[in-house]
Amino acid sequence: MSDAGAPPQTIDAVPLKHPWRWVAAAVILIMAFLFIYGAATNQAYRWSVFAEYVFDKRVLTVGLVNTLQLTVYSMALAIALGVLLAVMRLSPNPVFRWVSWVYLWIFRGTPIYVQLVFWGLIPTIYQQLRVGVPFGPTFTVIDLQSLSIPFLLATLGLALNEAAYMAEIIRAGISSVPEGQLEASTALGMSWGLAMRRTVLPQAMRVIIPPTGNEVISMLKTTSLVTAVPFTLDLFGITAREIAARTFEPVPLLMVAAFWYLIVTSILMVGQFYLERYFSRGASRKLTTKQLEALAKAQAGTGAM
Repeated sequence: MSDAGAPPQTIDAVPLKHPWRWVAAAVILIMAFLFIYGAATNQAYRWSVFAEYVFDKRVLTVGLVNTLQLTVYSMALAIALGVLLAVMRLSPNPVFRWVSWVYLWIFRGTPIYVQLVFWGLIPTIYQQLRVGVPFGPTFTVIDLQSLSIPFLLATLGLALNEAAYMAEIIRAGISSVPEGQLEASTALGMSWGLAMRRTVLPQAMRVIIPPTGNEVISMLKTTSLVTAVPFTLDLFGITAREIAARTFEPVPLLMVAAFWYLIVTSILMVGQFYLERYFSRGASRKLTTKQLEALAKAQAGTGAM
């Protein structure tokens, strides 16, 4: 029989899932387009000057290299000193605990810019460094004012300040590992050092790595404050002070500095991602694609037997 006389059936419209997400995404895209278009057409940015100096030899070989060296050297010293301070904070010796606490109190309680200014004044405060026996003969005298050590002073200033924050990060990571882990390792015959290296620290790294990565990125940007020492051969000093003062073009040179800070920061963020993934192995029950494939092959091999 024919259904020609039957009324047409209505099809319910399927509502769009999460419509406000699409609205929010559209608004964000429109705002981003307007911002980029406004920046691209604004003559104040002087993009021609930006293109001229973004790959300038002095910016790359002096400013960027010195900034990277300041970051690496300062963070290496800060991590080493931070480990020592963290161990002192966890020590049963009250003298060690109080010394560590006072160090953290001073360096976390005063601004980094003020500390760098103080380090820059060290050659003025201590004009000569005498090496010898206390209240006895002097072996040698070093005239600090005759030395050109702004890079060294900047590195020390950044490292000593950062060590206070790294100490708390490392202490929190070690404290996050259950005490039973250390007790079980000791019961297996491991020494304290071996247990820390094989059992405690690998688990603590899951907590230590994310904030440490953030501190490295923060250190990279904090190097722009070393002009307080004064050290003016970093990326910010070369672009915003030296070249901009000569060309009278501060805005495009600031954009050059921001561009290279952003590039290096992006690379550091990628490295941090892979480090976090490496040390978080076994922390989650969710299997990776390779683990699922290996499990499927193992099950297939078992079924074929």
